Amino acid sequence: MKTDNRLSELNNWLATLATKWSIDLSSTHPASSDASFRRYFRVLASQNGQNKSFIVMDAPPPQEDTRPFIHIAGLLGQSGVNVPTVLEADIEKGFLLLSDLGHQTYLSALNPDSAPKLYQDASSALIKIQLASKPGQIPNYDQALLQRELDLFPEWYLGKHLQLTLSEAEKQDLAKVFSLILENNLAQAPVFVHRDYHSRNLMVTESNNPGILDFQDAVYGPITYDLASLFRDAYIEWEEPEQMDWLIRYWDMARKAGLPVQHEFGEFYRDFEWMGLQRHLKVLGIFARLYHRDGKDGYLKDMPLVFKYTRKVAERYIQLKPLVRLLDRIEGIDHPDGLTF
Repeated sequence: MKTDNRLSELNNWLATLATKWSIDLSSTHPASSDASFRRYFRVLASQNGQNKSFIVMDAPPPQEDTRPFIHIAGLLGQSGVNVPTVLEADIEKGFLLLSDLGHQTYLSALNPDSAPKLYQDASSALIKIQLASKPGQIPNYDQALLQRELDLFPEWYLGKHLQLTLSEAEKQDLAKVFSLILENNLAQAPVFVHRDYHSRNLMVTESNNPGILDFQDAVYGPITYDLASLFRDAYIEWEEPEQMDWLIRYWDMARKAGLPVQHEFGEFYRDFEWMGLQRHLKVLGIFARLYHRDGKDGYLKDMPLVFKYTRKVAERYIQLKPLVRLLDRIEGIDHPDGLTF
């Protein structure tokens, strides 16, 4: 096995904190990893105290920066939701010692019986975050960023993953579709956006459920974005009536709380669908990039569900017909133009 220099550095850093936090240095073991360069380890406490275990973040510079995580953890904590407490930080080395929100993700706990309560809790927490939103505290989810995300679809999913070359007409059609999507997205009221508010980043906790993780890339942007992440999750699928029911419940709570959602649910649902379309086109590109550039093939199995979401929305709105034609080409579907007499 090759030497893990970062892990050695991390253990040396933990040794300086062992007495203060009663850390059992022999207990360090992997907790999780994600699509970035970050890794997470769990360490146990050597004696009974307030904390039975801790999470250690390894965010290697210069690829990662712990400061956004620290800043946004503070903002979200002030909103009243359950996020890890930053107990110790070495920003220069890229190490954080965090409180532990437990082992059980939403993804592992969700089933038809548990889903209504878990999603109700997640919606309530999201509303707290959105009510605490203020401009100027985190980066804007502006047109340039939304466009860069959409561009991942033709570059990595179509070009690299499918080896598909678009004609000039197809490129123009896709650009028009992207323009329509962005027009909708940017017209939505802005709030704090977690950006990955889904079943792998929500933890089931005994109090103040859910525990919320992986928020360091949060931005100030469209109000329906996190709802699309939550209810049209790339990792678990629910039937549309269930999605609709949970979304209506959120919308009703949000209106009562004074959040700037559309007054008519039909308009709000359209915003939700078009925001979800932006996200799913981006995610197809990201999953392809993770495989082809980073050698991470674990996300390939999730592509079909994301593609399914994409097609369903594209087929529902006449303005998106050029995208449907492109999706037909990807799947080898030949639709006749019409009847000939």
